[in-house]
Amino acid sequence: MIRLKRVYEEPGPKDGYRVLVDRLWPRGLKKEDVRIDAWLKELAPSAELRKWFAHDPARWPEFRRRYAAELERQAEALSSLARRAHEGTLTLLFAAKDDRRNNAVVLKACLEALARPKRAKARAKTRQRRSAG
Repeated sequence: MIRLKRVYEEPGPKDGYRVLVDRLWPRGLKKEDVRIDAWLKELAPSAELRKWFAHDPARWPEFRRRYAAELERQAEALSSLARRAHEGTLTLLFAAKDDRRNNAVVLKACLEALARPKRAKARAKTRQRRSAG
């Protein structure tokens, strides 16, 4: 399961493995005061893309497309994170005020898309076993 949460919110018992997915450290927070298990800057949007987007809702569709393209070049890191999500709850932490249009939303969608083919294969195997037995 993959959850999204602002890094400014209190950690919860259902958060599981907490990963900060922003390139820059969140303003106003001390590193020693934030409970995170990992900070994966390499999975954040490039500095150029982040600056271009500037959290402008009109640029959201293009930002999603560009950021997804950047993530395709991070296959190993994405696969590792997808495995984490498969093993238990994964919470992607972000600093943006807009909880519907930020990089964590795109990253979550990409991770879930990685998991879909595996789930489809598992369902197909289950159907084959049922029809054979």
